Amino acid sequence: MCQHQPPCPSADSSDREAAHPVAHHPEQGWSLLCNGVLLFEDTGELLPDGQVIAPHRPLGTVRVGSAA
Repeated sequence: MCQHQPPCPSADSSDREAAHPVAHHPEQGWSLLCNGVLLFEDTGELLPDGQVIAPHRPLGTVRVGSAA
């Protein structure tokens, strides 16, 4: 699928989100990457084989201790 040199990460590699976007629709909240991964703005993913990857957005920072 990917024509980039060097080739982008495949859909089954751990760094699949590093592939180049070929379609980007921020108004709908998704991008299609050149490896066939559908990447959603909440960081969820739909892989070409139909596998769903749950959103994995980092949680907010936790304050340790307080100046009370």
